[in-house]
Amino acid sequence: MRAIRTRTIISIILALAICFGAATMWTADTTGRDGDTDANIIDSNGSPAGQSTEGKKKGNKFARIFKAPFKAISKLFGGSRDQNRIQRLNGKDVAKFESAPMMRVSDSVTLEERKPRATGSAKEHLMNGRALLGTGRVNEAIAELSLAASLDPRLSSEANGLLGLAYDQKGMRERAKESYERAMRETPEDAQTLNNLGFSLYQNGNYRAAVDRLKRAARLAPADQRILNNLALAQCRLGKYEDAYKNFARAGGALTGRLNTAAMLERLGRDEEAIKYYEAARRLQPNSPFTLRRLVDLYGRMGRTNEAEDARRSLSALSDQMVIAKGGE
Repeated sequence: MRAIRTRTIISIILALAICFGAATMWTADTTGRDGDTDANIIDSNGSPAGQSTEGKKKGNKFARIFKAPFKAISKLFGGSRDQNRIQRLNGKDVAKFESAPMMRVSDSVTLEERKPRATGSAKEHLMNGRALLGTGRVNEAIAELSLAASLDPRLSSEANGLLGLAYDQKGMRERAKESYERAMRETPEDAQTLNNLGFSLYQNGNYRAAVDRLKRAARLAPADQRILNNLALAQCRLGKYEDAYKNFARAGGALTGRLNTAAMLERLGRDEEAIKYYEAARRLQPNSPFTLRRLVDLYGRMGRTNEAEDARRSLSALSDQMVIAKGGE
């Protein structure tokens, strides 16, 4: 017991002496007791600036002796003198790093768009694109159709025509126009492509160019009602109302032609001219509730009370006749 106590006392005395000595001396690595932050700035090569190599070699001998055992231990466990030093990454170091691949999560809220596979034939991509466009999956349709157009020049016209429709659905009028024009390089006399391009130009406010394309389409397909109606719409925007009426009439008959032209004039704020076409439609079909209601509203809006009252009486009489007819059934 006495020997153990003696060793304990000696250990305590040695520990106190070491601590006291360390507290009264500076270390070899700094110019201040707690470390001088200004002297320990890291240089661009990763080594501390503000100290010369020669100064480091001299240092404090007691401190070097005191730290020697700890350095030896760190070497045993794989430590090195540069382990705690800030290092600059070079090109080789950067090349070792790889970004972690990101995975898109597809759930019920966020639908992942299917990317087209490059393995299928151009015809398959064309068919897929058409089907996707028909179901409203426009972005995927664009990808499929673009691939089809690039794989087989023989399908370029059809694929680009469908691409034009897809871009129109997204409101990308300029891209749509480019696609239609690429399609027409292969088939310049295709009436439907001309019709689609003309209507796209109409939607974009380019009415004169729209009329030009739609007239060409109407010459190629003179009985196509969609082409004729689109041409009439564009002609209304250019103020060519009688020409518009003729094309509306070619598409759906004289009565429909008058009503469509009148509706466009009313929409454009040309109420007096709209009345003329509604009155012409009334002469063709006196008992049309729609025509009479429009005339009541327009005459009333223009302050023409007598005409408005006349149209109202006709509408009321027509309503009475319909009630009587129902009662007789």
